[in-house]
Order: sequence, then C-alpha cells, then structure tokens
Amino acid sequence: MLVECGVSIYAAKAAHSAALLAFGSDSFVELLSASLVLAQCIPGVSIDERRVNRVAGGLLFLLAVMVAATAIAALVLRVRPETSGIGMAITVAALVAMPVLAWLKRREARRTGNTALAADAVQSAACAYLALVTLVGLAANAIFHIAWMDGLAALAAVPILIKEGRSAWRGCACC
Repeated sequence: MLVECGVSIYAAKAAHSAALLAFGSDSFVELLSASLVLAQCIPGVSIDERRVNRVAGGLLFLLAVMVAATAIAALVLRVRPETSGIGMAITVAALVAMPVLAWLKRREARRTGNTALAADAVQSAACAYLALVTLVGLAANAIFHIAWMDGLAALAAVPILIKEGRSAWRGCACC
C-alpha cells in the first residue's frame, strides 16, 4: 500500500491527474487504517475497534470531499492531464492485488471476529474499484485525448469513497 500510495501520488503530480490523486489519497487512507488495525495486535496497545472504524470512516469522508473539490476544480479549470504510463501500471497492479488482499482480510476478520479488520477489508475492496475507475479515466485520456475523463473519473470515485466510509464507520464487512 505504501508503494501504491507513493507511486500514485508521484504520477498524479507528474501528470496533473485528479483521478490518480484520488486513487493515491485513498491508498494513503487505507495505509493509515491498516496501521491502526495492526497497532491493535501490539501487546500493551489498547485501541477500541469502534474508534478505529470511526477514524477510518471519517478519513474517507474527508477524502471524498477533497477528491470532489479537486475533480470539480480540474473540470472547471479545464486541466489537461498528461498520459501516465506509471499511473496506468500501478492501477493495473492494484486491480490484481487488492481483491486478493481484501479476501484475505475478510477471511481473517471472520476467523478472529475483528470488526476493524473487516472495515479495513472493505477499504481494500473499494481500492480495486477506484483503480478500475482511475484506469478508465487514464486510458480514455491516453487513447482518445479526452482530458475531462480524468476529472470525471475522479468524480466517479466520490460515491465509492462515501460508501466505503459508511461501511468503515459501521465496521461492516459485507460490502
């Protein structure tokens, strides 16, 4: 997730891509959430699962607002993102890895009854959806030179982030 986050945000900056920024920012939030879940496993560290869920959900809601603002600004200002091969590569990698990671997290959450891990699994699954949306925007821009598809892809990520935030807030692993 750290590599995914770093590469995505670097690629977003280099290509001026709102969609890649949304994807990379989601990776950062997912990394924070996974860190909180991992911290629960450290002896002597007591973090309430409900608090972990609420922090993860709140970060995702904040991220949804930031992504919406960035996407709208990119569309209004008619930002023309450049083609990003590295951005497409990292989203393809996420499309392969994240569903597997989400499945493994869900399985472990069911085995241990850990709702914070279940909420984290939801974030991993949503990351795959965001990767797909981002890849579509990047590919449309690269192939057809439709610059506004990048901003539209970022806007399409907002409902996913809100749904992901609600699920994390409730500690739900059903999504």
